[in-house]
Amino acid sequence: MSTPRHLFVTTALPYANGAFHIGHIMEYIQADIWVRFQRMIGNKVHFVGADDAHGAPIMLKAESEGITAEQLVARVAAGRKQYLDGFHISFDNWHSTHSQENTELTQQIYRNLTDAGLTYSKSVEQFFDPVKNMFLPDRYVKGECPRCHAKDQYGDACEVCSAAYEPTELINPYSTLSGAAPMRKSSEHHFVKLSDPRCLKFMREWINADIDGKPRLQASVKNKVNEWLEAQDNALLDKDISRDAPYFGIPMADAPGKFFYVWFDAPIGYLASLKNYFDSGKARANGEARTFREFLDAAGTEQIHFIGKDIIAFHTLLWPAMLRFAKQKVPDNVYVHGFITLSGEKMSKSRGTGLSPLKYLELGMNAEWLRYYIAAKLNANVEDIDFTAEDFVARVNSDLIGKYVNIASRCAGFIAKHFSGKLCDVSGDALLRALQADAALIANCYEQREFGKALRQVMAHADAVNLYIAQQAPWTLAKEGKIDAHLQQVCSVAINAFRLLTIYLKPVLPSVASAVETFLNVQPFRWPDAANLLADHSIGAYHHLLQRVDPKQLDALFDFTADNKQPAPPNAGTKDAAPKQPDKKLTAPSVTTDSSQISIDDFLKVDLRIAKIVNAEHVDGSDKLLRLTLDVGEGKNRNVFSGIKSAYKPEDLVGRLTVMVGNLAPRKMKFGVSEGMVLAAGDGNGIFLLTPDSGALPGMQVK
Repeated sequence: MSTPRHLFVTTALPYANGAFHIGHIMEYIQADIWVRFQRMIGNKVHFVGADDAHGAPIMLKAESEGITAEQLVARVAAGRKQYLDGFHISFDNWHSTHSQENTELTQQIYRNLTDAGLTYSKSVEQFFDPVKNMFLPDRYVKGECPRCHAKDQYGDACEVCSAAYEPTELINPYSTLSGAAPMRKSSEHHFVKLSDPRCLKFMREWINADIDGKPRLQASVKNKVNEWLEAQDNALLDKDISRDAPYFGIPMADAPGKFFYVWFDAPIGYLASLKNYFDSGKARANGEARTFREFLDAAGTEQIHFIGKDIIAFHTLLWPAMLRFAKQKVPDNVYVHGFITLSGEKMSKSRGTGLSPLKYLELGMNAEWLRYYIAAKLNANVEDIDFTAEDFVARVNSDLIGKYVNIASRCAGFIAKHFSGKLCDVSGDALLRALQADAALIANCYEQREFGKALRQVMAHADAVNLYIAQQAPWTLAKEGKIDAHLQQVCSVAINAFRLLTIYLKPVLPSVASAVETFLNVQPFRWPDAANLLADHSIGAYHHLLQRVDPKQLDALFDFTADNKQPAPPNAGTKDAAPKQPDKKLTAPSVTTDSSQISIDDFLKVDLRIAKIVNAEHVDGSDKLLRLTLDVGEGKNRNVFSGIKSAYKPEDLVGRLTVMVGNLAPRKMKFGVSEGMVLAAGDGNGIFLLTPDSGALPGMQVK
């Protein structure tokens, strides 16, 4: 057995001036699934989070409410638990950057950087709001991006091209507090000297390093960060880490009236939360005998960060360099994900395109529906994922209810009624052996954060199990009075298959898995349990595990009129789209003048993928169909029946690339199950299979 890994895992710190939004929950679900999988395979994980509690925005919001900044962050912190518990997020500790631990660590890291000769101060000209009589924080200045020239971008980074820059580089800047054109005013500021040759050498090595033979960063992230690093004038790499009073933050001990900029102390909050976790005794209660410093300094400790694509630069340049030259452990991996959109649009509650996590829970919607739906769309790339109401209903009801839960509900009753709840030995069954054989493949998908691939593999097995049950028809056997060993064997195979599927789904569906463990009278599932089957084992009474999604729940979720708001519907494509009419569904496509037209949202529901035809053959008994075996980059092949027999010989198709609909629901035909559709053109004079240009690879998405 391999030595367990020791992992320190974090998610990006949410800003403590408001409630969690769906982007936070998506990131927490992604990290939580990975963490739960690591725990299932025997690794030791310390999963911590914290509120990012400092900065001018919090100070200004508290001021507007007539309360202190401390009262504001305490109020926000008090509301976190309902979200984290509600969506089964298994943080070991949740803390705050406004803490003694963070103050001590921030000041110590700054002293260490100073001792290393990597800090300095100089007079800086910055924006000053003459109306508010204060220096303007980066996020309170907007203007035109100096790189891509996108309008209305914030003063620290562009949301369009992801470029990082200084506020004074903005074109036509204005204060978001007063609308006034800001003045330029000088003040003494403190910097971290990333332009130092030592830092540059380290950053290049860290960015491009491999960990256990695999790249530290995703390819697109590594390429982007290298591009940033090489494109910058070295002097521009130095980071301003101080702010002038008034400011809510950690004071700089050697500079009265100066505070550490929030982007300096915020990532240190990862360490502060971990230290609080150790110092409070929680780590020891979780089986960790070492101290905070012993754990961090140990050679085998791995530090993993999950973040969104909007904060790449800080986490892959400033943060690792800060740690390296402050004599702290540097991150092993920074895993970056995209955003979550709603029907193809960036979410914004004010525009009617927000998905409220709290409202989701308050409506009684099952948290594991959302966990599964998000997981089914996630992969290891930095890609946005899209939420559509129709797809959510279809995927949850089809996969979780129609395929997975259906197995237990169809067979458990026969075991209870006719065999005193006892399963028989089915160790030689081929269906179960195939399920067990994929444990390593599915585990690797979880490890690589290819959750969508993992779940597609699981559901392919669920299809096979349901086909087996349909063929064996235990209800018919029971009805005909064939209460014998064969009926017990059929149902024992089904229940064992259900158990294996549950093991594979447990990182995504922890609550359902717990209920299944109770139903089966077994200990909490671990990944190695997939190597064994239940034989001569008594199970408990089956109780319904999941209910179907009611489409009306989605209507209520996106009905902002119930909150006395009048925003545009989720599918609206422009800022000035008409508000939702009370008698229309919010998820309806945009109105068109031609009923034959579709909206962009309808088109985006279709997942088109490049497919390689690895085999083609005639279908006995069919004059039109060919059976195609397709590689769609999923780690397994798909079976598709296509009506192109009149135009192509099977041997001429092998090796060709084509385009297929990847998210078409599997269709049961008399010849077998078809798992998609290849695209072809035709006008009555022939059929022409679509072929991509050279360079396309199996699995690539067609957009």
